[in-house]
Amino acid sequence: MIVSCGEALIDFVPVSIDGTPAYRPFPGGSPFNVAIGLGRLGAPTGFFSRLSTDFFGDLLAKTLAGNGVDGRYLRRAADPSTLAFVSPPSDGEPQYAFYASGAADRSLTEHDLPAAFDDTVTCLHFSFGAITLETQPAAGALERLMRREAKRRVLALDPNIRAGLIHDRTGYCRKLESWVAAMDLVKVSRADLDWLYPGRDVAEAAEAWRGLGPRLVVVTLGAEGAMALMDGHKVLVPGRRVKVVDTVGAGDSFHSALLAGLNERGSLTIDRLARLEPDALQPLLERAVAAAAITCSRAGANPPTKAELDAFA
Repeated sequence: MIVSCGEALIDFVPVSIDGTPAYRPFPGGSPFNVAIGLGRLGAPTGFFSRLSTDFFGDLLAKTLAGNGVDGRYLRRAADPSTLAFVSPPSDGEPQYAFYASGAADRSLTEHDLPAAFDDTVTCLHFSFGAITLETQPAAGALERLMRREAKRRVLALDPNIRAGLIHDRTGYCRKLESWVAAMDLVKVSRADLDWLYPGRDVAEAAEAWRGLGPRLVVVTLGAEGAMALMDGHKVLVPGRRVKVVDTVGAGDSFHSALLAGLNERGSLTIDRLARLEPDALQPLLERAVAAAAITCSRAGANPPTKAELDAFA
């Protein structure tokens, strides 16, 4: 089982109703989206977070269950749900306004951590956006979980940076690099690397991260596809052309498909990931790019089902 850990929130995405601007709520949050994407692709998946008992929290829990996500590690609390309003700018990178003070997922503590994971849990996925990385006590609790489980099972990371919420780029980068060093697999967007290391070549920055410890670093390149670095090899795959509705959740769908593919071929263990060959990785990346393209073709973080991905890919 692949357990995704971290935030769960409601994305309010702009829509037009009879020509009038409005916002439509979608269950979201990067680790939540990854769990949903895994479930829709038929991969064994679970979710660990702290959900509100309000009606938004009920919607999040219902969405998880409806997509085949195991809820045994969920915690519920009376704190409110995090809300995020999305405004896609002209360059295609979404902007967010978060309302998260005192929210349930941001109030996760070490007491909420599972005492142990079932032996069937082979991978833990983390997504540390700025709103989580810089929010206590959740950041400390998730870091403790990450440190505890390192070397026991595959750890996967998507930084999912929200630049507008970060006030200390240098401090954030230093902290993030310490977490990258504990990971086995890192997926990061070109936009995130460009913000972290302005003026630095993306491949060079990704290779520096791989040098910190991860066996595999994958960079999503938007419409240009994706690049993976592994043990002296670089694997490039092109993008897929679609009519873009919005890009919300595209990176999460990519990561879901990549993890699902690795799991399906039996490569989602520490030893087998280290032995993964470039020729075996390429079709997995192509499938992940296809999953992201499908998500871009419709509103909100709406990852494809296995049947949709099979038909498209």
